[in-house]
Amino acid sequence: MSLKSERRGIHVDQSELLCKKGCGYYGNPGWQGFCSKCWREEYQKARQKQIQEDWELAERLQREEEEAYASTQHPQGAQSLTFSKFEEKKTNEKSRKVTTVKKFFGASSRAGSKKVLAGKLREVQEAKAASPISRQVSIETDRVSKDFCDFLKTYHKPGQEIYKQCKLFLEAMHHKRDLSIEEQSEYTQDFYQNVADKLHARWKVSPEKVEMAMDQIEKYIMTRLYKYVFCPETTEDEKKDLAVQKRIRALHWVTPQMLCVPVNEEIPEVSDVVVKAITDIIEMDSKRVPRDKLACITSCSKHIFTAIRTTKNEPASADDFLPTLIYIVLKGNPPRLQSNIQYITRFCNPSRLMTGEDGYYFTNLCCAVAFIEKLDAQSLNLSQEDFDRYMSGQASPKKQEPESWSADMCVGVRQMYRNLDLLSQLNERQERIVSEAKKLERDLIDWTDGVAKEVQEIVEKYPLEIKPPNPALAAIDSENVENDKLPPPLQPQVYAG
Repeated sequence: MSLKSERRGIHVDQSELLCKKGCGYYGNPGWQGFCSKCWREEYQKARQKQIQEDWELAERLQREEEEAYASTQHPQGAQSLTFSKFEEKKTNEKSRKVTTVKKFFGASSRAGSKKVLAGKLREVQEAKAASPISRQVSIETDRVSKDFCDFLKTYHKPGQEIYKQCKLFLEAMHHKRDLSIEEQSEYTQDFYQNVADKLHARWKVSPEKVEMAMDQIEKYIMTRLYKYVFCPETTEDEKKDLAVQKRIRALHWVTPQMLCVPVNEEIPEVSDVVVKAITDIIEMDSKRVPRDKLACITSCSKHIFTAIRTTKNEPASADDFLPTLIYIVLKGNPPRLQSNIQYITRFCNPSRLMTGEDGYYFTNLCCAVAFIEKLDAQSLNLSQEDFDRYMSGQASPKKQEPESWSADMCVGVRQMYRNLDLLSQLNERQERIVSEAKKLERDLIDWTDGVAKEVQEIVEKYPLEIKPPNPALAAIDSENVENDKLPPPLQPQVYAG
């Protein structure tokens, strides 16, 4: 889908939102512009073609190997024996491939495997029983199961068959966890289609009740499969999430005027609606069912239309909606945006993405993310030099100068610009302080190294010599051998007066 940038704003031809095969349904960038139905047809054709080419290549390599090996064997009997062995090996290989393909397209029904899987599942559940999050998930799962059973009671016999098919599907999905997420998605979409066809053809259920039943089926099975199929480790979903988040952070300087967004956030009612739209798009990540995630996107989009209508005092157009949606995504930076889009694309009921307002809003969200990923200077009517400076953080878009303020400008807006200028000055001072602090740190390190070097040179030049201690001085009269001839000491005498 090509996105055009004009001076009047971002414009997407509504025909470009439709399936490029011309079926009339909404397309999706994740399906290369096809709707879910046409994408599955193209996917099946490409897959069958790839399987056929792989088989032909394997057979050709097998024949070349047989011919090369047979040519090295001179005796005729040895050639016949070798060829027979190769024929037997080839037959076994074909049988193994056929069995593998059958296992791939059919769910395993062996009781032993089910018992082992159930035992392991119970062990994992018991190991996680102490976790509050696990208990919360278990409570939610039980509640959804109860609601699903109560809903199916209104369908009588078809309800029993639907419940049985859902249980078989969940068991089959447990056996298919080793498959790629695309193959699991294909299996889920086939299940949706088969159940819907049975409700229509076999049980003659009205289209309204079929839609209600499919919503409940999706809620029941995806609540149980969510932790296994949302952002799996085998995909690059998490890597794409981080890339989109980093990209949005780098575009924090983009203003509504650059995108030609027809929304005036100075109006209190508009500002409140914008906050609600951002809350909805962020809340999408907390939902587990694709339909609930779509409901968040739809609610966000309706708030956007309300904000545009309140600002312009006239109905909003599609050309106004997409730029505003891009601005909301940039301002909200929703968590795991790509993972949520991929999850909806892979496991949502396809009828919701092909038609209706949910499909329309979801397609626009995909276009908004694609625009953000490819956003450049021309898209924002900027020079390449300014765009590069803004992206690198060397500068930010110029604020409105006080001289250009109109006399009737709101006092709060003037104060906001003054505060922004003050913050800009504080930021420059902070950068200077950090620069000087780093310089002082380098000077201290150099001074410490210089002092240590001088001390080392002095120690090397004048080494410290430690001399043994002198002997203790002898007593003055220690060598006087005539001590015995000395007179006795004088004794004090007392005279009576």
